[in-house]
Amino acid sequence: MQTNPLQLGSAITMLPIVHGSAQSALLVRRRMLEGSFDALAVPLPVSFAEPVCEAVERLPVPAMVLQEAGLRWGGDWSAPDLSQLGIELGSGGAAGGDDDSLEDDEDVAWSYVPIDPCQGVIAAIRSALGEHLPIHWIDMESPQYQPMVAALPDPYALRCVAPERFAAAILPTLQRPTGQLNQLRMLHMGWQLRRLEQRHRRILFVCSVQEWPWIREAYGALASEHSVASDVWLSQHQLFDPRVYGVHRQSLVFLFGELPYLTGLYERARRQLDEDEHLSIDGVKELLIASRTAYQRDLGQRARRITPLLLSQCLKYVRNLTLFDRRLTPDLYTLAVAAQQIIGDQYTAHLVETAKRYPHADSIWDEEVRMGIEQARLPDGQVVGLANRLPGAPLQWRSLRLRPRPQLPQRQSWRMQWNPHQQCSWPPEDQSIESFRSRVFQRAQAVIGLDLARSEKFSTSFKDGIDIRETLRHWYDQDIYVKVMPPNRGTLDACVMLFDSPADPRDYPWRTTWFAEHAEESTLAFYASDFRQQMVGPGIGLASYGGAMFLYPPRPVPDIWLDPRLDFTDSLEERLLAAACLHGGSRQVVLLSGLPPGAGWRRLASRFGKR
Repeated sequence: MQTNPLQLGSAITMLPIVHGSAQSALLVRRRMLEGSFDALAVPLPVSFAEPVCEAVERLPVPAMVLQEAGLRWGGDWSAPDLSQLGIELGSGGAAGGDDDSLEDDEDVAWSYVPIDPCQGVIAAIRSALGEHLPIHWIDMESPQYQPMVAALPDPYALRCVAPERFAAAILPTLQRPTGQLNQLRMLHMGWQLRRLEQRHRRILFVCSVQEWPWIREAYGALASEHSVASDVWLSQHQLFDPRVYGVHRQSLVFLFGELPYLTGLYERARRQLDEDEHLSIDGVKELLIASRTAYQRDLGQRARRITPLLLSQCLKYVRNLTLFDRRLTPDLYTLAVAAQQIIGDQYTAHLVETAKRYPHADSIWDEEVRMGIEQARLPDGQVVGLANRLPGAPLQWRSLRLRPRPQLPQRQSWRMQWNPHQQCSWPPEDQSIESFRSRVFQRAQAVIGLDLARSEKFSTSFKDGIDIRETLRHWYDQDIYVKVMPPNRGTLDACVMLFDSPADPRDYPWRTTWFAEHAEESTLAFYASDFRQQMVGPGIGLASYGGAMFLYPPRPVPDIWLDPRLDFTDSLEERLLAAACLHGGSRQVVLLSGLPPGAGWRRLASRFGKR
C-alpha cells in the first residue's frame, strides 16, 4: 500500500510550492477551497504575524514587511549537539561546528516578506483570513536569515502534474540544508507541527519545495531539545519588530515573483471570478497586444504595422528561447530579446514598460522602499542588503541594449534650451532620404518603360525574357513569345511623396522649403509635425513627414508655401503637386502615395502640361 509522502501523521498535509509562482498560488487556493482544513501553518516567524496580516488585508496594493537584521550581544555560544537528536540535517550539524553566518554580524542582510498576490504563502494567508481559519506561524525567530535559493523546475508543470509527484520528482536534486541556523529552523518547524497536531484535526502546511523533506525528517525525529537551543541563540541577539513599507512602482518587478502586468491579470481574474488557469501563457499574449496598443498610441503614424503574423513569429521566437533556457514559461528578458529581434527597439521599450506596469501600484503606505536585486534603499536613504524569507527563483542581471525613452522633465528641459532661430537636418537621415528618393525614381522609370514594352515571336534571341502570358495565349500554334523592353527615354527630376493623405493641417504646422547643402541633395519642400514637441535628445527633435516634394538635381526655387502662384490650391497635397509640376523640368512627375491620383489631381497636372 502506497502512502502519501506529503502526509504527516493523520492531521497534517504538507503542500510544497515554488515561492513567487502564480501557478503555485492557484494550487494553494484550489487546495484550500477543496479541502476542509481547520488550521493553516505557514513557514514564517510569529513576529511577522501582525504586519503581514495587516498588509495582506490591503491587497491588491503591494507592500513588503521588512525586519532589520539583529545584532549579536556578545559572549560565547556553542551550537547544540544535533547528532543527539537522532538525525543529521547537513554536514555542519555536529556539535560545536563553525558557522561564519552566526559569528559575523557585519553587513548582514535584512529579511523581508513580499506581499505578493502571486506568492503561494501570501495566497494561503489571504484565503485563511477570508475563511476565518486560525493561522499558525511556525518558523523560528531568526534576526539573521539565511535563504535557501536554488534553481527549480518551472512550476507551470503543476498544471498537469500532481504536487506529490512534482515534489517527489525533484527530491533527488535537493541539497540538504547547510549552516546551523537553517538546521535549527527545520527542527523548530518540525517540533511546532508536532504541537499543532495535538490541537487540530486537519492542518494544511504550506512550505517551500526545497524544505519539505527536511521538515518531514525533523518531524519524524520527535526532537524538542532544539527549542531551548533556539531560544538561547535568540537571547544573544537583538530582535527588531518587522515594519510594513510600500514599494515604489518602478521596483515592483523585483518584489513580485511574476511580471507586474501578469500579476495584475491574475488579480483582475480573481476579482471578476474569471478563468485564470491559462493566464501564464494567455497573459503573455495579452501583454504583447497591450504593448502594441501603447506603441501605436505613442508613435501614431510613425508606428510600424504590427500584424498578427508578426506577433506569431515573435511568440515562436519566445518559445524557442524559453526552451533553450530549459523553462516552460518565458521571463522578461526572453520576451524583450524576441521582441527586439522580430519587431524592433521601439516596440521592445514599450513592452518592457508595459510588463512593469501594475494597475494597483499606488501605495497607501506612508513610506516607500526602492528595491533592486537583494538590496533596497530605505526612505531615509540607507541602502541595505535583503534576504527574502519566501525566496523564489534566483534573479540575475542581464544586459540588453535598448535606446531608452527620455522622461517628460528631460524633454521639457531640452525644449527650453532649443534656439528657435537655428535648425539643421541630420546627415545620416539626409542620406537615407536621398537613397529612398533615388529608389523611387528608379521604380518610376521602370513603370514608364512598361508602357513601351512589346512582345514578339522568338527567333534567334530571348531578348528580355520569355513572355509567359503571350506564349500561353498562342499555345495552339506552338510559338514562343519573348519580351522586348526598349530603353527609357528622358529623365525624372520631380517627386512627390504623400505619407498621410488626406492630411489634417492642424497635425502638420511645420511647412518649409529647404535648399540643398551639396550636389547630392535635393531641393526639399515638406509639411511635417512640430519637431519641438518631440524632443529625443539634447538639441535633437523628431518630426513626422506628412508629405514631401523633391527636386533633383537641386535648384533654387521660391518657398512654395509663400509663392502666390500656388494659392489656387486647397490642400497641402495639392500645393506639393502644383509645386512639383511648376518647377519640374520633365514631362512626368513621380507620385508616391497610398492611393492612385484622382481626376482632380490629373487635371492639376494637365494645367502645367505634366503627367
